[in-house]
Amino acid sequence: MNRITQCLHGRGTVSGAMRHHHKPQSDVPSRYLAFSGMYRPVVFWNVTDRCNLSCTHCYSKSGPGRTTEGELTTAEALSVIDDLVDMGVPLILFTGGEPLLREDIWGLARYAGNRGLKMALSTNGTLITPEIARRIKDCGIEYAGISLDGAQAGTHDRFRNSPGAFKKTIAAFTACKEAGLRCGVRLTLTKENCQELGDLVDLAVSLGASRFCLYWLVPTGRASDSYTQLQLDRDKVVDALSLLYRKAKETDPETMEFLTVDAPQDCIHLLAAMEKDGSEDLADARELLEPLKGGCSAGTRVANIDAQGNVFPCQFARSPEFLVGNIRDRPFSELWAYGTNPVLSRFREKQARFGGRCGDCTYRDLCGGGCRVRAHAVEGDFLAEDPFCFVGNGAVKDIR
Repeated sequence: MNRITQCLHGRGTVSGAMRHHHKPQSDVPSRYLAFSGMYRPVVFWNVTDRCNLSCTHCYSKSGPGRTTEGELTTAEALSVIDDLVDMGVPLILFTGGEPLLREDIWGLARYAGNRGLKMALSTNGTLITPEIARRIKDCGIEYAGISLDGAQAGTHDRFRNSPGAFKKTIAAFTACKEAGLRCGVRLTLTKENCQELGDLVDLAVSLGASRFCLYWLVPTGRASDSYTQLQLDRDKVVDALSLLYRKAKETDPETMEFLTVDAPQDCIHLLAAMEKDGSEDLADARELLEPLKGGCSAGTRVANIDAQGNVFPCQFARSPEFLVGNIRDRPFSELWAYGTNPVLSRFREKQARFGGRCGDCTYRDLCGGGCRVRAHAVEGDFLAEDPFCFVGNGAVKDIR
């Protein structure tokens, strides 16, 4: 995760991170979790595979045709929450599928909140009415990340394979704002919507979003079928990063924060752009990023539990080769702490012998070798170079 805003305005982030450095993780505000160096992860929990939409780029192949078969029962889910609380997990993010389709989501959230666990929600937004927004807020969920993949209805609805989805999603932001629920925009940038990025940022500001989170496409789930067709080339990636940099620089950090996900190498562009600008926050940005020893959080600061209780290093590492275990056989806390687990060991080894450009790149210690899931999916080798990397031969060119 590349936190553009917090690095661009690093002085406040550094001081805040240091103030909370020695506090229990449950007491660390969510904005500082990425810099805490913790190994108790933020858990992305796919509570169901059911969804009212069937999106082209879905990483879990969710949709209306999925059933509840094999889903964790309410009792099992409550036990998971107890385990996560007891091990000190700082945050869980209820996702799917569409998590609002799980009938007991309200009870799970209230139980987790009563146990002191911080919660967020990842949703397509189409089911959020004013009443639902109030229920989300009342059950203790602090933040809703709402997917918005186009600044125009035609673009968003095409991605979501659902006419009218854009209108409902826009209405969800209004409902959340009226309910006092903090919300933000989540989008996956591809060839089909990259030309709308600037308009999407402006739309997010007008909607009152507190966060603008850009995801890069990863070839997993349904997105595997369209990856080659939709993935951006190097020039488009640099254009997008440069646009976000400019927008983040112009935007009050208290109004909206900008971040990107699924490409740890994005921080290289950020630091290069700050250096070119002569930013007075450059030293603080480096201080925030370098201790992370590789920007990928999979298997360390991030984990995934799917609807059937399978545990993976992150929500995109969902192939059989990356299965850590199942909570029906062993509690999550034990699976995560098992030092010799071969899957987790691979993701946690930051000095692995990567191949291709990642093998001898001068930025390797900073980005950690990019996205290993993408390397494995595209190249068939966990240690191959990240094919999405825009950095050539250890140098960043054409910073715009």
